[in-house]
Amino acid sequence: MPALVALDEIRPAAGPPILTRAREESAQRLMMAYAITGLFFMLLPGTFLGVWNLLSISGGHASAISTAWIQAHGHAQIFGWIGTFILGIGFYSIPKLTSGRVQQAMMGWTAWTLWTSGVLLRWASGFYHLYWRTLLPLSAVLELAGFAIFLVSVSRHRAPRPSGQSERAPVWIISVLIGTAGFGAALLLNLVLAIYVSLYNTGPAFPLIFEARFLVLVSYAFIVPTVWGFSARWLPVFLGLKPLRDRWLRYALLLSIAGVLLAVTGFTPAAHWVIVAAAAIAVAAFRLLEQPAQKSKTTGVHPVFPAFVRIAYIWMAIAAALGVCAVYYDHAHGWIGASRHALTVGFVSTMVFAIGQRVLPAFAGMRVLYSPRLMLVCLLLLNLGCMLRVSSEILAYENYWPSAWHVLPWSAILELSAVTVFAANMLLTFKQPPAHLRAAE
Repeated sequence: MPALVALDEIRPAAGPPILTRAREESAQRLMMAYAITGLFFMLLPGTFLGVWNLLSISGGHASAISTAWIQAHGHAQIFGWIGTFILGIGFYSIPKLTSGRVQQAMMGWTAWTLWTSGVLLRWASGFYHLYWRTLLPLSAVLELAGFAIFLVSVSRHRAPRPSGQSERAPVWIISVLIGTAGFGAALLLNLVLAIYVSLYNTGPAFPLIFEARFLVLVSYAFIVPTVWGFSARWLPVFLGLKPLRDRWLRYALLLSIAGVLLAVTGFTPAAHWVIVAAAAIAVAAFRLLEQPAQKSKTTGVHPVFPAFVRIAYIWMAIAAALGVCAVYYDHAHGWIGASRHALTVGFVSTMVFAIGQRVLPAFAGMRVLYSPRLMLVCLLLLNLGCMLRVSSEILAYENYWPSAWHVLPWSAILELSAVTVFAANMLLTFKQPPAHLRAAE
């Protein structure tokens, strides 16, 4: 059963100390390569291109910019950033990478090469339109090949089960497995759509009707279940929450997948109502809005870390609610655009900025976060920018308040500043020596 082991379950393999340390350092280098690659896609092809797109749209007061550009930005953000982070953490979490099997590390580096090449080609074909009929399908094949290697690697590992524990898989593993299946389905559909537009020479942009269904699949079958899985494993410990309501989260997962199936088959109104129910049940399952059972663990990060995790889940609920509003009120893509932004930036990015700065330094050789203050700054900038973007996008695009067009560029600048601070904080963290070496100095 493919699964990602938890932070506290990662252990070096038994063996000579020198050899064990070398294996662990090799796994850490691989994880850092994925993390730095993800930061690159987040900052340049992802956010920078997105800001450029938004400034162009705001200047013309209309979405007259190339659809291919917008899709290239989205692909870099979702697959280039989030997807790369997930693959890196997944490879690092496989015990075989630290148990002496050199071929496992080689598979990790091969997957990194294929995956990075695929995402770069996807961005280049959408942005520059050069040889796109060849490069677009090729990029999809490379991404799918990189993911396939990852899947083969994790499928060889079964997460250790404590003695006496039921054979029933924990809900966090089920959630991650659903997210992994959604990841693969999204990449497969991406390949199908790339071949379709290449054969029919319709341009490097996916048709809008297919893109909308593709984004629902990516959002609620891949990203959201994966985040829920990590949340189920880590949040009760990090935030001191009361025990997770396992059954409720299982219901939320079922509803999320049901919503995706309804959306993919064209039942859009019903799909969004089902997704709203899934989001509400998930928040209740995590007990985020209840009084914690114990103090949060904020050592090494900013003390407001738990508050931003809760804010992220509020953004998820807002995104789902805006999706329902889009069914009835959307005329110029303002409502649905705001819904997608609330999910990808408000929910996903806030979770990455909060949880990522909590766990990635530990994965990178038990390092300590460079600056908790920078962590606070990037979270504040991100959420302020997202708030301005979500509200002004509805007002501007739907022509409720034309002056809102002047707010959109500021939201983009705030979000670009946020991701720049986040990237700088992580890179400075990776640059400094591990905590045990610093203590020995």
